[in-house]
Amino acid sequence: MNKDIIYIPVDTMKKFMKEVFTGLGVPETDADICTDILITSDLRGIDSHGVGRLKMYYDRIKAGIQYPVTNITIVKETETTATIDGGHGMGHVVACKAMKMAIEKAREYGLGSAAVRNSTHYGIAGYYPLMAIKEGMAGLSVTNARPSIPPTFGIEPMYGTNPLTIGVPTDEPFPFLIDCATSISQRGKIELLDRAEKPTPEGWAIDSEGKPHTDTKKLLKDLVDGTAALLPIGGQGETFGGHKGYGWAVIVEILSAALQDGSFLSDLKGQDSEGNKVPYKLGHFFLAINIESFIPLNQFKLIAGSICRALRNSKKEPGQSRIYTAGEKEYEAEQERIKTGIPVNANLRKNLQIMGEELHLSGYDFL
Repeated sequence: MNKDIIYIPVDTMKKFMKEVFTGLGVPETDADICTDILITSDLRGIDSHGVGRLKMYYDRIKAGIQYPVTNITIVKETETTATIDGGHGMGHVVACKAMKMAIEKAREYGLGSAAVRNSTHYGIAGYYPLMAIKEGMAGLSVTNARPSIPPTFGIEPMYGTNPLTIGVPTDEPFPFLIDCATSISQRGKIELLDRAEKPTPEGWAIDSEGKPHTDTKKLLKDLVDGTAALLPIGGQGETFGGHKGYGWAVIVEILSAALQDGSFLSDLKGQDSEGNKVPYKLGHFFLAINIESFIPLNQFKLIAGSICRALRNSKKEPGQSRIYTAGEKEYEAEQERIKTGIPVNANLRKNLQIMGEELHLSGYDFL
C-alpha cells in the first residue's frame, strides 16, 4: 500500500465536500446534489471526477466564471422534450433537473429528452443514466467540453473529450453502464497522473508537431495553451479507427449545441478574445427511455443480463482470468470503497487543506 495515500471515510468526505460547496455560497439542497455526484464518482473508482475535481469547482466559483446559485430557465417545453438554460450555475444541479424532466416525460409518454445550454462541468456523465436506471428506464447523457482533441489528421484542439454515456438496467446487482469519453483519455486522468507524479502513456496525446507528448506537467499547461492535444478513441490517424472516435465526439458536440442553440468548439475555451476568464457555456443532452413502453421491465432485464453473462463466460485470452462488462468494475469498486474509504494522495490532500484553511473548516484530521 502506498504510504502517501490516506483513506477518508465516505461520510467524512461527503461532509467535507458539502461544507466546501456551502462555504462557497451553494445553497444546501444544491450542495447535496453536487456532493452526491462527486462521491458517486469516487465510490465507483472514477477518481478523475470525484473529490479530485472539487478544487476545480472551487477555483471557478471564486474566479466568478461559475455561479454558486443556479438559476434555471425553461426555454421551451413539449410533452416529450425540454430546452433548458443553466445560467452558468452548478452543472450538476442543471443536469439533475434536466434528467428528472426527461424521466418524468418518459414515464408518461415512453420517451423523454432535455437539451441544455449555458451550463458548466456536471461531473461523471454516468450519474444521469443511473438516475433513469433507478426508475426502471434506459438513460443517455452527453456533454461537450472545452477543446482538447483535434479532428483526425489535424493537430489543433477543436472539440472536447465529449463523453457518450448510456446505461440500462439488468437482472444482476449492477446495471450495464458505459461511461467514458470519446477520447483515449481525458484531462482528469492527466491530472491524476500529475498528482501521482507519473508520465503520460505514449499514444494518449500529441504536441503541436503531431509527436507523442508524455511530459504530464507540461502537457497540462500545453493543453491550456492549445499547443498540445489529446487523441480520440482509436488514436492518431485512421489505422486503428481514430476517425471513429472523432465521429462519435462530433455527434456529441452537435447534440450538446445544435438542439439548444448553444455554444460549441472554440467558444467553450472559457476565455474571451483578450484572454480573460469567462463562463464555459457547456451544453448537455439527456434521453430517458421507458422500457415498459416496449416490453415488460423484468423481461428486458433478463435479456440484458443474459447478454452480459454470455460475454463474461466466453473463452478468455490466455493469461486472463476474467472478462468484464461495462459497470461491473465500478460496482466492485463501490463495494470495496464503502468499507475502505476514499483514497487521497499527498498532492490531492494539499488541495483539500487549501480549501479547508481558506473556508475556515475544522474537525477533519486530514487538514
